[in-house]
Amino acid sequence: MKIKNYKKRIVDDKIEHYLKLFGAVSIEGPKYCGKTWAGRFHSNSEVLLHQTTGELSNNIELAKISPSLILEGEKPRLIDEWQEATNLWDEIRADVDRTGLKGQYILTGSSTPNRKKIAHSGAGRYGKIYLRTMSLYESGDSTGDISIKELCNGNLKQKVTGIVDLKKIAGLIIRGGFPANIDYSPKDSSDAIEEYIKIIIDDDLNRLDGVNRDKHKVKLLLKSLARNESTTVSNMTLKKDINKIDNEDIDIDIDIDTLTSYLNAFDKLYLLDNDEPFSSNIHSSIRVKQNEKRHFADPSIACAFLNIKVEDKLINDLNTFGFLFEAMVERDLKIYADSFNAKCYHYQDYKNREIDSVIELENGNWCAFEIKLGTNKIEEATKNLINIKEDMEKEKCKAPSVLCVICGLTNAAYKRPDGVYVIPITALKP
Repeated sequence: MKIKNYKKRIVDDKIEHYLKLFGAVSIEGPKYCGKTWAGRFHSNSEVLLHQTTGELSNNIELAKISPSLILEGEKPRLIDEWQEATNLWDEIRADVDRTGLKGQYILTGSSTPNRKKIAHSGAGRYGKIYLRTMSLYESGDSTGDISIKELCNGNLKQKVTGIVDLKKIAGLIIRGGFPANIDYSPKDSSDAIEEYIKIIIDDDLNRLDGVNRDKHKVKLLLKSLARNESTTVSNMTLKKDINKIDNEDIDIDIDIDTLTSYLNAFDKLYLLDNDEPFSSNIHSSIRVKQNEKRHFADPSIACAFLNIKVEDKLINDLNTFGFLFEAMVERDLKIYADSFNAKCYHYQDYKNREIDSVIELENGNWCAFEIKLGTNKIEEATKNLINIKEDMEKEKCKAPSVLCVICGLTNAAYKRPDGVYVIPITALKP
């Protein structure tokens, strides 16, 4: 359908590709990230199951009682927030089998559905796509001079990309990548994110599975996750962090089982986007740590919980700035890598060797990235990457094919004499 002022998404090409491969495409991701708009852009008719009008209960009820009526309409047909009527999954699967046609339906959902009510996995009929918030390239805040895909294949056209202002970087982190906030100031975006969080806590968490969770404990856990953004802290460390910093009331205590269940609920709402540990190509005696690196779906969420609404507050706390910058870069890397079927991870082993981000290519090669805000950290990051590569080569395991430092403030994309690339985040594209 024609959509006025639609901002193209990197995932659009994948949606079109999947519509040719599958009878239905399911677009998943956090609330407010643009799933409905993307679905509309690729569809010819729609039905919205979750609206703010009286049609809400009518459409859901109709979907449960007479799903065939919901499926009527010009194809591809968008069914928004389909998880409100999970029977539609099997109905669509059956219709795809009956017609044998591709590109019939686009489903969007902002929470993981209750699979107990779904009889069939949909394998072969559905293609699943994950949509994140906007990268800097999608929002127009990256020049796109450097292709990460080309870089991962060892190709770089060196270029002066221009001076990047520290305040600008801070503003991009606070503003975040939610499409509706792209034209907002950091302060206005932060206010919008605060309301976004309230809705999730007050409404979505309960509607997810009917469980009545303690809202105060939910907020304490989310604040702790914000303080530990871009780290690999354990659940037990989160519990200790809450008790040490936020336990203003002796009656407040989150046991580890409750904490774990809350984290699972956040996952089901796509509020978190953690990086898995990388080890699939490390064939050696190296023991790799299995902790995920903690991330919210967008760094602006962490900023809201930390009450960071203006650039100066972030600039005056460079330690927090560094972690949140890392979160923004890794969000973008995941978006870019997904466009060429690569996967993003982080690396950490028991020899205290760490790599901020890893991109594994389809051919099995992998690329190592260190993420640094300032140019004064480039030398240190470079030395770390080279040392890890040399160690892995000595240990007869597969070493990274590309070494790169992604920097916030560098004014050029270039290859150092030692072979390590240096790239500004504001110059990247897929």
